[in-house]
Parts: sequence; structure tokens; C-alpha cells
Amino acid sequence: MKQRVPVSQIMTTNLETLTINQSLYEAEKMFKKHGIRHIPVVEGKKIVGVLSYSDLLKISYADVTEGEEDVEAVVYDMFTIPQVMAKTPLTVTSETTVKEVVEILSKETFHSLPVVENDGELVGIVTTTDLLNYFLEQY
Repeated sequence: MKQRVPVSQIMTTNLETLTINQSLYEAEKMFKKHGIRHIPVVEGKKIVGVLSYSDLLKISYADVTEGEEDVEAVVYDMFTIPQVMAKTPLTVTSETTVKEVVEILSKETFHSLPVVENDGELVGIVTTTDLLNYFLEQY
């Protein structure tokens, strides 16, 4: 296995992002349209949070009441992205190694890390799926 591989080699850089002013409806559409589970929330180019698909599932009954849009609509109207997102997420830089990312994620309950430049500008995201794909390529 390669040593000291920077996360920049495996991170996702073609990002879908949300702003704090968007709705949970828009977030759900993005999750479904792009087949993703984590969306960074930004103000300008700076990250302010991460919304995960599981965050939406925690506040809605989408899985239980599939097809009952009225229940989902009521719940989504009750909350905003800033209320549901993980605020001030832990971040890494593009020079952080894959090993360091694995060490962080293995100890935490979340499954993604935003990748930022030194000025805090979002440049990518690395997820457990990115890591699994990387490890599969090693075999």
C-alpha cells in the first residue's frame, strides 16, 4: 500500500453545496438527484456546516411514510438547514494523508470530512465511500 498519500488524490472536488438560505426540500432533491449522502453548507466559499442525508431522515418520516408528502412537508417547513446541519464541522487540508483521515473517521460518528485550504475555503470533501474506493483500487 502506498505511504503518505494526500487526501487530495481521492477527495471529491466536483461538489454540490447548499447555502443556509436554501430549503430542506432543495437539499433532499440534491441528495436524490446526485446520489450523495453529504452536502457541505457554505457562505461564499467558506464552509459553515455539513448536511447529511441521515440528518434529514432523523427529522422526517420519509422512510416510514414514503408517498405521504404531507407529513414530510410539515416537517421540512418546521426546520431550516442551519437547524439540522452539523455546525462547524471538523475539516482537513488537501495535504492531510489518507491514513490520518481514516484515523479521524474511525473514531467519529460522521462519515465525511470537508477539505479546506488554509484560509478556510472549501476545496473538496472526502467520504467513507471515497476511502473504500481507494482501498479497493489497492487490491
